[in-house]
Amino acid sequence: MTAYGIDVLQRQVLFFDTLRQRANAMLAHEAEGMPPVLKFKYELLADAATFQPASNYQLLKILEVGEICLDDCLDPDKPPVIIIDPRAGHGPGIGGFKTESEVGIALHEGYPVYFVVFTPDPVPGQTLADVLAGLRHFVEIVSDRHDGRAPVLYGNCQGGWAAALLAADCEGLTGPVVMNGSPLSYWAGEPGANPMRLAAGFVGGVWVNHLLSDLGNGLFDGAWLVQNFENLKPEGAIFRKYADLFENVDTDSDRFLEFERWWGGFHRLSREEIIAIVENLFIGNRLEQGLVKLGPDCEIDLKHIRNPLVIFASYGDNITPPHQALGWIPAVYKTTEELIDADQRIVYLINQHAGHLGIFVSASVARLEHRAILESLGKIEALEPGLYEMKIDNPTGDPDCAHDQYTVRFEPRQVEDLVFETQPEAFERVEQVSTQMEAVYSTFVSPSVRAWSTPLTAEVLKWSHPMRMSRYMFSEMFNPAMAMTAALAPMVRDGREAVGEENPLRRAEKTGVDRVESGLSRLRVSRDAATEQAFSWLYDWPSLARSSQGGADKK
Repeated sequence: MTAYGIDVLQRQVLFFDTLRQRANAMLAHEAEGMPPVLKFKYELLADAATFQPASNYQLLKILEVGEICLDDCLDPDKPPVIIIDPRAGHGPGIGGFKTESEVGIALHEGYPVYFVVFTPDPVPGQTLADVLAGLRHFVEIVSDRHDGRAPVLYGNCQGGWAAALLAADCEGLTGPVVMNGSPLSYWAGEPGANPMRLAAGFVGGVWVNHLLSDLGNGLFDGAWLVQNFENLKPEGAIFRKYADLFENVDTDSDRFLEFERWWGGFHRLSREEIIAIVENLFIGNRLEQGLVKLGPDCEIDLKHIRNPLVIFASYGDNITPPHQALGWIPAVYKTTEELIDADQRIVYLINQHAGHLGIFVSASVARLEHRAILESLGKIEALEPGLYEMKIDNPTGDPDCAHDQYTVRFEPRQVEDLVFETQPEAFERVEQVSTQMEAVYSTFVSPSVRAWSTPLTAEVLKWSHPMRMSRYMFSEMFNPAMAMTAALAPMVRDGREAVGEENPLRRAEKTGVDRVESGLSRLRVSRDAATEQAFSWLYDWPSLARSSQGGADKK
């Protein structure tokens, strides 16, 4: 009992000291301008802030891994790879924030690697079209550096659909496009598993994003997006993450701090960007319908894409499930013959368990799936037009298996077999509500909010956001009591007396944590089920009528 009590008290000091270090790291990262959290040395090749039109994106060239220069290791016969990190609230660098990552695997395979990042704030008035113009210029720069050879675009989440927009716009694009956890069909999803697609129906649509942007003096705070991600599965993001740190603070502290440096680096979008993204994609679902406009003379049509596409999705992803990654294919190509006639090659790879971040962060996924994708790009480009599922056979079960220990095959699939249930009539009603609410807000409320909003009020709201306050409150710069924790922590580490896993109280602690997590999980499942039901009551009247009629027939 005494030994366990000492262990708990020591872990408590080390736990709060880790939170103190996270707070200080967050503030220091902010003061430095929040540079990308890349593990690799790089140089800045191009800054889209100097382009016309301007945006806050930058193109980096990866130079070294540690002290190893890459020029002598790269394969001159392989095309360059451009990795586009997601701009969805967090900062850039997650595709290369550790050695075993997309960047590391691409370098290991001999590809020259370039990385697209972005600064914390957009340029004033920045639009989605401005961003895509900058990305196109980056592609041209990289192509020119490699004798006109088309680069491979490797997009993560939002970076994936940005690459698809590039390939589908009026100028087109060449070279394979790999989309990892990237949504293109925004109304699709599994009931009870993907509740984020329903959110607009409960807040009235895009006017909320418009309001938050107005309060931010023209900037939308990405901390709101990160908060949404955490609320999707609170038992993991809000409870288990910290419970695991407390239980294993001796070994997990550094890993926790490394990840939190990225997770807590909140970036912002312009008002014009967030409104266009939410209206056209997440609420309007206009991308798969060919109704997204990039300027007065160009509509995005996914049928324009002639690049080989590789779509990597996972059933463990509750943010971009396979429904959203693949559902656009039967919406754009009604039949397999139509896809073949378009001379298109689409290959999809499904992981059964990886979460959203795991698709482009997990070391084991990088060492197997991403390695297999990169090694197979030549074969993918040589496929006959059609739809294929990429299958990886790895009898060893080891992601570090040698090249000859696993095989990759491409099994032909039919577009007609990609069937994902949606609620189009319900989401069309949500879009109508959103349009009406946005019109009212834009006309009668937005002018007053903008008149009162200043850089000072926007900065106060930024630092008052719960996602920031819950972090910096543990810094001794804001909380003097944490200075005592900083002084105690080195002494605790020097005199650490940890109890073993066999200690009965330690086992009881683990059991209690598991039970709390299980209870929170059940509450979350009930919440999501209630959300689905409420959405149906509000918007999916034909479905509700069919459900009621089915129940009456059974009686």
